[in-house]
Amino acid sequence: MAKKAATTTDKKSGNKKANDKKGKSGGNEEGESSSKGKSLKAATAVNVRHILCEKHSKATEALQKLQEGQSFNKVAQEYSEDKAKAGGSLGWMTRGSMVGPFQDAAFALTPSTVDKPILSPLVKTNFGYHIIMVEGRR
Repeated sequence: MAKKAATTTDKKSGNKKANDKKGKSGGNEEGESSSKGKSLKAATAVNVRHILCEKHSKATEALQKLQEGQSFNKVAQEYSEDKAKAGGSLGWMTRGSMVGPFQDAAFALTPSTVDKPILSPLVKTNFGYHIIMVEGRR
């Protein structure tokens, strides 16, 4: 007798399809990057800090201080017009909870520490100019 392939019925469409026998290890999980190297794995949330300045000149000055080696916390407290007392920390933010350009920059950054931050270039939003760093991804 010939063996029949196991099938399942899609509840919405009523269509039958053959079960995939790859199991849990057969391929990438959804959202994972298949390339190796420096590309970041897909994430749904980032632990983000920022320095927000209404004026471009003030944001440029803050970015220069960071590039000179000053701590992100210290520069955020001195320059940021938002969340300054928290060292610029916004905590864990999910996709869709941030304005477009800010979100794009945040999810593109590699996680780093406040003492050796990996920074975004200046990001313009309707709130002003942001300098962004990411402490974690999940």
